Amino acid sequence: MKELPEKGFRAIFMRSVLQIVRRPMYWAGFFLLPLFFLFFLTDEMEDGLPQRVPAAIVDKDGSAISRQITQNLGSMQMVDLVEDCNSFTQARHDMQSGKVFGFFLIPEDFQADLLAGRKPVITFYTNMAYFVPASLLFKTFKTTAVYAKAGIAMSVLDAAGAEVDPSTLLMPVNITSRPLGNPGLNYAIYLCNSFVPAVLQLMIFLITCFSLGQEIKYGTSRRLLRMADGSILKALAAKLLPQTVIWLVLVIFMESWLFRWNGYPMHGSWWWLTLSEVMFVLASQGMGVFFFGLLPNLRLSLSISALVGVLSFSLAAFSFPVESMYPALGIFSWVLPTRYNFLIYIDQALNGIPVYYSRVWFVAYIVFMLLPFTMMWNIKRCMKRPAYVP
Repeated sequence: MKELPEKGFRAIFMRSVLQIVRRPMYWAGFFLLPLFFLFFLTDEMEDGLPQRVPAAIVDKDGSAISRQITQNLGSMQMVDLVEDCNSFTQARHDMQSGKVFGFFLIPEDFQADLLAGRKPVITFYTNMAYFVPASLLFKTFKTTAVYAKAGIAMSVLDAAGAEVDPSTLLMPVNITSRPLGNPGLNYAIYLCNSFVPAVLQLMIFLITCFSLGQEIKYGTSRRLLRMADGSILKALAAKLLPQTVIWLVLVIFMESWLFRWNGYPMHGSWWWLTLSEVMFVLASQGMGVFFFGLLPNLRLSLSISALVGVLSFSLAAFSFPVESMYPALGIFSWVLPTRYNFLIYIDQALNGIPVYYSRVWFVAYIVFMLLPFTMMWNIKRCMKRPAYVP
């Protein structure tokens, strides 16, 4: 008679630890991919925003005014005029080949048409396939065009003998901008603290579903249940606990890396932010178990985990506000743990407001943690009768 395996919580825990140690897939999912993304993103965003984006200028006029506009554009912090093209075709080819991310076109007879009051048109093009550098170029190009228009208008008014200050006509109201939470307009403070948790959530989904799906694929789920004395709760808790420990160590390291080493602002309580990160890991694991219970198949559970994890980058409202989404899509932002992680980060780290105003987001974490209990019956049923479907 075949000897039954060692039973108990500790035995399942050690079995899970050995599985993690022996499978390179776990090492890649736990450490290689999340840490690579963390270091890569923080290194790329070290200066806060991309600086000196390559651009081209097409000056078909060659007049004093067009040369002044070119000089002003080249002095902008975000622009690096690496190409001085002779034609629209050449500039378009350079943009399509990736040499530049956009170009600024000054038409022929620009100065003559301007002085004659014929309203010449300045045109600029940006390659929006590269969203961030192209958006920065667009903003700089537009600013240059507006400043050029204002400067010319002031010169015309002054030459016409206007008795009032021309600047008061062009800008009757002065605007003072005071950005809150991120006064330096550092893009990294926003991007790293939204995308890094989203990547971590994706990996937690995948690793959780992968580890449970392997039990059914290789027919070891019944052995796991015997080790847990038939308790699916004990089996899942003991199996996922080593993963939880690794994720918690990783998320605390990421928090230290972003806020301590890179000096990201922390205006609130370290305690509440750390608690948020711990609950975020548990909530993501809970949702991963829920996905597996919903579709107790290795391929299908990994597919839905990957789909939801990838869509989190857009549906969690990092780059597009929920209020502006279609209601049918915006509602999905509230069923993602990373959404609440981001909201708590904004409240505690950037705004430094009392945790009372973030209490609902912490309650949402608890809801995600309770999700697996709705699928325990289905997970146990499939583990008692494993049937792997490729």
